[in-house]
Amino acid sequence: MYTIDIMKQAKEVSKSIVLNTTQKNDALNNMAQSLIQHIPEILEANEIDVKKAQDTLSKVKLDRLILTKERIESMAKGIKEVIELEDPVGKVLEEVNRKGLLIQKKSVPLGVIAIIYESRPNVTSDAASLAIKSGNVCILRTGKEAWNSAKAIVDALQEGLEKTALPKEMVQLIEDTTRQSAYELMNGVGYIDLLIPRGGKGLISSCVENAKVPCIETGTGICSVYVDDECDIEMALNIVENAKTSRPSVCNAEETLLVHENIASVFLPKLKEKIPQVQLRLDTQALSIIDGIPATNQDFDTEFLDYILAVKVVKNVEQAIEHIQNHSTHHSDCIVTNNTEHAQLFTALVDSAAVYVNASTRFTDGGEFGLGCEMGISTQKLHARGPMGLKELTTYKYIIHGNGNIR
Repeated sequence: MYTIDIMKQAKEVSKSIVLNTTQKNDALNNMAQSLIQHIPEILEANEIDVKKAQDTLSKVKLDRLILTKERIESMAKGIKEVIELEDPVGKVLEEVNRKGLLIQKKSVPLGVIAIIYESRPNVTSDAASLAIKSGNVCILRTGKEAWNSAKAIVDALQEGLEKTALPKEMVQLIEDTTRQSAYELMNGVGYIDLLIPRGGKGLISSCVENAKVPCIETGTGICSVYVDDECDIEMALNIVENAKTSRPSVCNAEETLLVHENIASVFLPKLKEKIPQVQLRLDTQALSIIDGIPATNQDFDTEFLDYILAVKVVKNVEQAIEHIQNHSTHHSDCIVTNNTEHAQLFTALVDSAAVYVNASTRFTDGGEFGLGCEMGISTQKLHARGPMGLKELTTYKYIIHGNGNIR
């Protein structure tokens, strides 16, 4: 089916459905069960994708593509966790009586949400479940590397929907994986109510610069950890290790380390010993303390998504903040310190969606924040910021009740 036909079909469905919480939860339950029932087919499709991508994706990115029985079971569990979340639709956000009118501000679905994402099959079920629970229709457009996996997942989800009163067209997958389909979604005025890109800098920039439909800027994470001179060094080592190595291919992984000059001579040798698998790209001062690769200016503006870390020694918390202000993508940044004033200054002046004190940046995640799964992590300020859960997939309208009132 052509992309324009899918968009038209999705818009027609969104104009004709009004769902209650029970209907949504029944649909989600059936979708989760169908995923489990179709594990063999999904694994078979994923094997095709993985074989094709062996020579084109890095090891860490290939890991994001690979599905296992346990990972699919986790996807199904994520859908069931969304069932337990409060329905965000139909909430009276504000209410006022004025001049004989009852004026209510009420939460409603956005309509049709399109998601463009790359080689992460789990996004397929995450996006679909959040869209259903928030009363939206979703159009999924994955990259060619994950298309067979996504198709098998969508087939299973649609089968689950067909066992309920909901039309299977509430979840659809774009068949065309060329750039043309992405541009059609970006220009889907009248059909697409919100476009969410999830992927690398190139994809996100393309959507933000070219989209004629409302678009959320997500994902690119040049996340920094600043280790203050007044800190618990063992805590700092553990935080840096986790932020960099627990899963380097994701957007909330640390890419830049800033270390106060007063402790650099103690901290950096310990760090090099703790994370030997990480390639350290060091500024001049750090190079005088430990061996590594000389850092270029570009290294501090790069999302490596790999076992690479750019390291800079700074004079104080103010210089750390200034560096982050100049290089951050406003995703997630952290200070490790026991100094309350330094922590307060850092959280006040670092303008990112998530700002941490003594905790790994790896917590920037919908599940970790109690939102269930997430549609993406917004690095902009309107209309959503940070992990996007159910509430961020709704808008509102005013409903006014009168009794023959005229102005």
